[in-house]
Amino acid sequence: MPLTEPARDPIELFAGWYAQAGRAGIDKPSAMVLATSGSEGHADCRMVLLSSYDARGFVFHTNYQSRKGEELAARAWATLLFWWDPLGYQVRIEGPVEKTSAAESDVYFAARPRGSQLGAWASEQSRVIGSRADLDRALAAREAEFAGRPVPRPPCWGGYRVLPMSMEFWMNRDDRLHDRLRYEKLDGGAGWSMEKLAP
Repeated sequence: MPLTEPARDPIELFAGWYAQAGRAGIDKPSAMVLATSGSEGHADCRMVLLSSYDARGFVFHTNYQSRKGEELAARAWATLLFWWDPLGYQVRIEGPVEKTSAAESDVYFAARPRGSQLGAWASEQSRVIGSRADLDRALAAREAEFAGRPVPRPPCWGGYRVLPMSMEFWMNRDDRLHDRLRYEKLDGGAGWSMEKLAP
């Protein structure tokens, strides 16, 4: 979907690009950089997977007690970055962050593979561990605890939704004269402004 005739709604444009990335055979088109503000205001980032998106925002899931969870608790703002190399497409999304509802998190957790469910219980994400054997023992203990029954969602695990206030689309072009288009949420949330940026 070229930026010469962009959609008025950036979610619509994102949907088109995301679908193209899936058709292009990219291994994980849902992979994205999540940037947060760390201690003392330092930038912090890591790769996470997009769980879902809609007009409300872009959702990922994690342990609320992880480093990123603690950072979002201190400053609920994030930037997401998608890079789909074969297509030469990049999308940057910025905005405040909120937790998804417990019901939404329950539904997503129930759809995960059982091994991933058990792993969410066994791993105290971002905490120091003595060895891999310690993690294996914690997993074995959870396997025994939930043997023969569904694995419930841990209270410390769930979703975050990034509410887009700004979305920038970047398309690779020759001679480094790339196409850039920025959408910004209008005051009151009713629609978007749109402007082209120099590369």
